Order: sequence, then C-alpha cells, then structure tokens
Amino acid sequence: MTSVSDDHRAAAARLLAAYASGRPCEPVRDLVDGLEAAYAVQSLLTERWLGEGRRLTGRKIGLTSKAVQEQLGVRSPDFGALFADMAVPDGAEIPAGAVLQPRAEAEVALVLERDLPHERHTVADVIAATAFALPAIEVVGSRIRDWDITLADTVADNASSGLYVLGTRPVLLREVDLRMAGMVIERRGEQVSTGVGAACLGHPLHAAVWLADTLAALGRPLRAGDTVLTGALGPVVPVRPGDVLEARIDGLGDVRAAFAAAEGGTT
Repeated sequence: MTSVSDDHRAAAARLLAAYASGRPCEPVRDLVDGLEAAYAVQSLLTERWLGEGRRLTGRKIGLTSKAVQEQLGVRSPDFGALFADMAVPDGAEIPAGAVLQPRAEAEVALVLERDLPHERHTVADVIAATAFALPAIEVVGSRIRDWDITLADTVADNASSGLYVLGTRPVLLREVDLRMAGMVIERRGEQVSTGVGAACLGHPLHAAVWLADTLAALGRPLRAGDTVLTGALGPVVPVRPGDVLEARIDGLGDVRAAFAAAEGGTT
C-alpha cells in the first residue's frame, strides 16, 4: 500500500471541503499519482468518517461497464465505501443538495451472511456467503466540478459514491437468474435506462468475486452483514429536481428513489 503523503492529505482536504460546502471542487489528479495513491486518499476519507462515528455498512463496485472502462482507459472495476447514513428508505424523499451532481443507476445488491476472507474466491464462495439479493438504486455523485474525472479522481472521491436505496423484498439467489435479469428505470412512467445482469462484468456475481479478492488482499475483507452494490446494469440516468425514478429488475422486484423539487420542497 502506498504511504500517505502531503499531496494525498491535500487531495483529501479538497474533497472534504466540497462535501462540507456543497460546492464541487477542482479535480484532484494533480495531487494523486496513480491508482494506489487514489485509494490512499479514499482511505484517508474513510478513516476520517469512521472517526466521526459513521458506520461502515459495505462496499460499492464501480466501473463494471466495459464502455465506461474504455472511456476512462481502465481494465478493471473500482470500489468505494458504503455508510449507514448513505442508505435511503425505498421511496423516501431525497433532499435537494444531498448529493452533488447526482446521477442514478440500477444495480443488484447482495447482503452477506458470511465473511469472505480468502485470498482467492470462487462464485460458489460468494453464493454460499450471500443471504439474499435486493434491487437497488445507487445515487452516484461527484465532488469534482462538472464530473471532470479520471480514474484517479473517482477512486479518490470514494468511487463517486452518494446515496443508495434498497428494495425491501429479499430474494434467494437460487430463485433468480441474475445474468439474464432484465432491468428498466422509469422516470414517472417514461423509460430512461434499460439493461441486463450480464452488462455487469458478465454477471453481478463476477463483480462480487472481484471485490472479495481485492478487499481480502488489502486486509479489509467483506464481512457478514455487509451490503455489496455490484455495479450498474445499464446506462446512468441524470437526476433532475422533482424526479421520481423507479427501477425494476426481473426476479428481484422494484425500488424507487424520489428527489425533492427544491431546497425544502416536496416532489
């Protein structure tokens, strides 16, 4: 793991200032040299938030789309931390400004009942460790102005995490074919994104295996009770004030994210 430098601390401070002010900042790639350095900045943010009393609830996987990987010039996903205060109840209103420059995507969420501590995991390991799956909407956001991001920027910025909404009907993995599961997001009845489980690294479970291996190698393995957002099943959707987005995933059901019309307003 890369040792923490003054530049890393400066990048973390720039991102934390954007969180605190609600105003996007300039990219941090001028302070972050490479992927390991970007994760070092992300770790600084995570440690800061844990010290403030936030509770870690799992991890999110990003960059699972081949098209997005090609856009950023990478060959593997990235990950970020999920915290309890990022979880929004299904259908509850999300206040304006809660996420900077919000966008939404539909994902498969896995909730674990066993640890995944091994150096190398199999799909069978992930299946055995998973209690159930849920449909999810991840509201991604960027503290970087105008989403002007490289891989280093998004990784340092906690993989562009924002909030997440989980469905409420747990489904056993044996009851659903996640690879062939079709997905649609509707905005007040209009289709705005479609996809399928296979768009997520070929299968959402493949993404989960990648995350389990990566975190175990870092000495921070996935644990029982963790929620894993496995990655987008289709194109991301820009969010507008007053939007109501409903995502449906075949075999998993639906989940809804509602966004306030304005500061203090209602949808």
